[in-house]
Amino acid sequence: MKLKKLLIASLSILFVLFVAACSDSSTDDSGKKADGKEQVTLNFWMFGATGYEELVKEYEKQNENIKIKIKTSETADHHNNLFTALSAGSGAPDIAALELDQLDRFRDAQDRFVNLYDMGAKDIKGEYLDWKWEIAENDNGEFLMGLPTDIGPKGLYYRLDIFEEAGLPTDPEEVSALIATPKDFKDAAIKIKEKTGKPMVASMEMMYRAQLDALEESYFDAEGNLMIDESGNGVKEAYDLAIDMNELGLVGNYAMWSAEWANGVDNGDFAVELGAAWFKGWMESNAPDAAGKFSIATLPTEYSGNWGGSYISIPKETKHAEEAYEFVKWLVSPENQLKSFKNNGLFPSAPAVYDMAEFKEASDEYFGGQSTQTVFAQSAQKIGKVYKGKDYTSVHDEILAALVNSQAGADPEKEWTEAIKRITTKLDR
Repeated sequence: MKLKKLLIASLSILFVLFVAACSDSSTDDSGKKADGKEQVTLNFWMFGATGYEELVKEYEKQNENIKIKIKTSETADHHNNLFTALSAGSGAPDIAALELDQLDRFRDAQDRFVNLYDMGAKDIKGEYLDWKWEIAENDNGEFLMGLPTDIGPKGLYYRLDIFEEAGLPTDPEEVSALIATPKDFKDAAIKIKEKTGKPMVASMEMMYRAQLDALEESYFDAEGNLMIDESGNGVKEAYDLAIDMNELGLVGNYAMWSAEWANGVDNGDFAVELGAAWFKGWMESNAPDAAGKFSIATLPTEYSGNWGGSYISIPKETKHAEEAYEFVKWLVSPENQLKSFKNNGLFPSAPAVYDMAEFKEASDEYFGGQSTQTVFAQSAQKIGKVYKGKDYTSVHDEILAALVNSQAGADPEKEWTEAIKRITTKLDR
């Protein structure tokens, strides 16, 4: 009998412990935690190497009822898959990144996204660069498609040994003063060609983008009308600039992102790159032998455009808009933009970061210890709002083809005319 009583007592203790453990588990039958918070899983679609995975882990630790599942795809696949899901009305994630050049493609599907102004986004509007924020608004400013993440302010990456050989200054502030206008840029390019025999820039695309990226309206106006062939349109001026610089022997023939281009950076085959802040990472990975041979200066205002950057949106299909918004707001906060900059080189769109000691004091060993981020911070605050248009990429590719053909010996005006014909035919389909 004593054994039986002991056994019953032991079983009773185990039962009590089991019940206590169950009462301490994450959810009850209603899917809620014991503290009353609902367990929520958010699907987050994104592209590129953002490093957001580490920030997600941090957020999940701070918010134990939130689980965030990340799906990363190539840029084109990501946007195509998102567009398909939104069009079908099912299968969209709770949170989705939108690349700047792709943003306008989704404007016609505005009703498939949560208006972030309805979630309280106006309260944080002042924390971000005006131009970056306004790009994500609709025409009347009453709808916000996404919250700002990184940006791509451009700078002048210049080769120290080539500038020195040409008798030009090499200190970043002196180079910024020397090349303060488009005419200054051309004059410096001519001098470099005369003294060293080397072209100023690597490619027609790089030269074309110098002026293109700074245009507030390029291929389309805000109503979606094709502007490229209108009198006085800045695109033709950018095209003519690239043609003119090429005819003067100031443009190289290195296809962007090619192995030949990377070797050209390594070997010092051309004097400058007009690259965005994120371009530093590409150089470090693809041109290691050029370490210590480049510095960065500001570009003329006419060339101080933005190249790249993203937004984080919330598709309307989500059942957890409030939780999704709280996470996105946290992810792109100035404090976390600083972390993204330090860990993955994403350049902040929140200007408060530019005054943070950890930002200002960072140095780039690849660029001889220069604090290159302060140069890009200056450029970021000179940029204006730019409208791309939903067919931006398609049109852009046709103009680049015309430039490549022109450099190969084709007549530039004929190539321009033929490109316009191809573009018009595409848009009329």
